[in-house]
Amino acid sequence: MSNLHQKTLVALLMLFFVMATLIFIPAWTFAYWQAWTFLAVYFIGCAAITLYLMKQDPQLLSRRMSGGPWAEKQPTQQIIMSLTSVGYIGLIVIAALDHRFAWSHLPPWVALAGDALVALGFLGVFFVFRENSFTSATIELAPDQKVISTGPYAWVRHPMYAAGLVLLGAIPIALGSLWGVLVFAAILPALLWRLFDEEKFLAKNLSGYREYQERVRYRLIPRVF
Repeated sequence: MSNLHQKTLVALLMLFFVMATLIFIPAWTFAYWQAWTFLAVYFIGCAAITLYLMKQDPQLLSRRMSGGPWAEKQPTQQIIMSLTSVGYIGLIVIAALDHRFAWSHLPPWVALAGDALVALGFLGVFFVFRENSFTSATIELAPDQKVISTGPYAWVRHPMYAAGLVLLGAIPIALGSLWGVLVFAAILPALLWRLFDEEKFLAKNLSGYREYQERVRYRLIPRVF
C-alpha cells in the first residue's frame, strides 16, 4: 500500500471518529438512530469516492488531502474557510444538542429523506471528480489546468458547490434537527462568498474561463442562479 493510500485511510478513520465525537458527546446518548444512519450513509459515500480516486485519479486524491484554512494561500480564503469550518462543526453539534434537549422534532421519514439527500450530494461530488481532475480542496491552479466545460460543468459553473450545498443542507435533516437547518442557513453566505471569490480568481488567472462564463450563465442552479 502506498504512503498516499495509508494517509488517506487514516484520514478517513479520523474523520469518522471526529464526526462521531461531535455527534454523540453533545447528544449524550448512543440511542440516536438518526445519527447511526447518517454516519453509515456519510461514510459509505466517503469510502466509495476515496476508493474510486485511489484507483482512477491518485493525483486528485493527493490534491484533496490538503484542505482547510491552513492550506489556503489567500487571506480572504483563510477567513472564509475558518468561518465555514466553525459553521460545519456547529451544524453537527447543534443538531446533536437538538436531539438531546428535544428543541425540535422531525418525523422519521424526513430524517430518512435527509439521508437520501446526503447520498445524492455524494453522487454529485462523484460526477464532478470523474469529470474534473483539477478540483483541488484549495483555490489554486495546477500547472496544466484547463477549463472543464463538459458533464455537470455544461449545466452550471460550480457543480461541486451545488453538490456540497445539497450534502451540507441535508446533514441536519438526516440528524432530525430543524435548528441545525438554521445553522446551515447562517453559514450559507460564507459559502457563497467563497464561490464569488473563486470566480474572480479563475477569471483572472485561468485562460478561457471568462469565455466559459459567457457560455454557461448559471453558477449553481440551471435557469435560476
